[in-house]
Amino acid sequence: MFRSRSSKDEKAPTGKVTADLSKQPRDPESPKGRPTPKRSEAQTQRRRASSTPTDRKEATKRQREARRSDLAKQREALATGDERYLPARDKGPVRRFVRDFVDSRFCIAEYFLPLAVIILILSVIQIQNIQNISLLLWLGVIVLIVVDSIGLAFRLKKQLRERFPDTPKRGAVAYGLMRTLQMRRLRLPKPQVKRGERP
Repeated sequence: MFRSRSSKDEKAPTGKVTADLSKQPRDPESPKGRPTPKRSEAQTQRRRASSTPTDRKEATKRQREARRSDLAKQREALATGDERYLPARDKGPVRRFVRDFVDSRFCIAEYFLPLAVIILILSVIQIQNIQNISLLLWLGVIVLIVVDSIGLAFRLKKQLRERFPDTPKRGAVAYGLMRTLQMRRLRLPKPQVKRGERP
């Protein structure tokens, strides 16, 4: 009696195992338990899988290429004034207005470098009168630049208050004064207005 029970108990698990092993693969018509992805999702996943770099060399190469293309876009934007790719310091309507305000005016400060070279050449000449003239010229140029810059700063502040009352304007006047120190043709971003043309 006990023997027959134990033999039945032993046979039961082996029957289950054989049943599990003999299971057929899933019927193609039966549900698979997850939704089919949309074509667009599948394509983006494939693209992502193909675009992910396989090794470190490939990753650095791609980063370099991306940086190069960004710099090329930035250079082009500095020439054309395209706001999308300009550096952060040149972006925004306030900075654009400051550039146009400065570029539309004649500033003494933009001739500082050529005048400094001329004065330096005159000061090298070993004639007392010419050296005195160069010293006076140097003082005169500095005084004129300071006076012109102060006047420009006051006018620019007033215009910014009127045009952009609620926009942050921190550093805008300093940005404009730094631009006056560059010669017009060397300024970046390139001037978008002519002299005398008010922004």
